[in-house]
Amino acid sequence: MDMIEPFAWETTTKSWGDEILVAHAPGLYTGKLLRRYASEPYHRAGLQYHERKDETFVLVEGEVMVYYVWPAGILRRHHMRPGESFRVPPGAVHSVETITDSVMFEASTPVFDDRVRVEDQYDIRTARED
Repeated sequence: MDMIEPFAWETTTKSWGDEILVAHAPGLYTGKLLRRYASEPYHRAGLQYHERKDETFVLVEGEVMVYYVWPAGILRRHHMRPGESFRVPPGAVHSVETITDSVMFEASTPVFDDRVRVEDQYDIRTARED
């Protein structure tokens, strides 16, 4: 018989705020609560993509700007508000800039540290509004 088991949250400080691991089932799924801070130096993580990780994030509180690359290689931006959600499949270039202190929830495949930074390939100032 399978049994339920307790899970101890783990908090890691990142360049953009705090990542709180709230769920992890090896080989199945990972859940994270992301506290993002608007003040320097936290406000924006660099453009990146993941080689294997597939994630979906929802904005619970605050405002953020999501940057992503459209199929034609055009950098776009979307002003995200609470209740909006994005799926980011492997290989999709993306970044999040915090406008106000924010809380996000992320559900993903249980893959860690497979990000590839591509910030130097794009000029963030030229991103087109959705």
